[in-house]
Amino acid sequence: MALYLRLPATAGFNIDSELIVISAFNANEAEQSLLGQDVNIIASGPSVQQLSLSELLDTPTIFVNGSISLTEHHAFDHIAGYVISDARFINHQPEILRQYYTGQPLYATLAVFEAMATTHPDIMRTHHHAMRVLYPVDRPWGGVKSNKLSFNKLIFKKKRLNKKMPLSYFINHPNFVIDSGQSATEIGVSLNVTHGFVEAGTVAYVATQLAFSRHAATIHLYGIDLLNSDQPRFYENNHNRAPSTLNKVMNERIVPSFNLLGRTYKTHGIDVINHSPVSKSLFDDL
Repeated sequence: MALYLRLPATAGFNIDSELIVISAFNANEAEQSLLGQDVNIIASGPSVQQLSLSELLDTPTIFVNGSISLTEHHAFDHIAGYVISDARFINHQPEILRQYYTGQPLYATLAVFEAMATTHPDIMRTHHHAMRVLYPVDRPWGGVKSNKLSFNKLIFKKKRLNKKMPLSYFINHPNFVIDSGQSATEIGVSLNVTHGFVEAGTVAYVATQLAFSRHAATIHLYGIDLLNSDQPRFYENNHNRAPSTLNKVMNERIVPSFNLLGRTYKTHGIDVINHSPVSKSLFDDL
């Protein structure tokens, strides 16, 4: 019988000799509940520019990466979350957080918070109570690269427990659905990201698992375009665009993962609907 790691409840960051503590996500927190509410997840594909955003403003919304910039010109009634899973976003476009993050509920990996501790220390000091740590299930310590991070007041240096585990290790775990036979690449989906999320090569996949874990009624996806990943994201231009790896993982990871997610969540009574006119035809179960 497999033994599963018990994840720490908090992570501490030493910022100018001050310990900033951020709690791990816990779906049992009353403030995390989206029970009975539809949720929109807005990604960063160019098709977002064609959205009639006025029709979406009164629905709880989760932003990812640079899509939070939409709040500059649109008054969303309920910002249910902001998700960042890759520290490269912080390092490539640090101005996004400086301009648009004002204490909205922020869900990010340890690697992201580690980057923020360097690039945005004042934001972490001011808003850490609104932040929650998300863990990749197969890399529970998040692949942190320095020793600034402490877990439950224990400092891990060179012997961090960050070795990646195969998803098949969690095949009998009640909070995950794992498909090891889909292709050469294992895929999976989390039923409760309190216990970790499964990666698929896009932050939108993390955000969708978070929305399900928070008991959203229906999950609507916008801006997951995929087929035009050679174009700048809607908030970028050709001069400041960040590199994209979507085309490298689209067929073997992103599409089969979202199809598995759609089927799995539907069995739990939750519909996941992809509204992207660019990528909708790629998916069988969204």
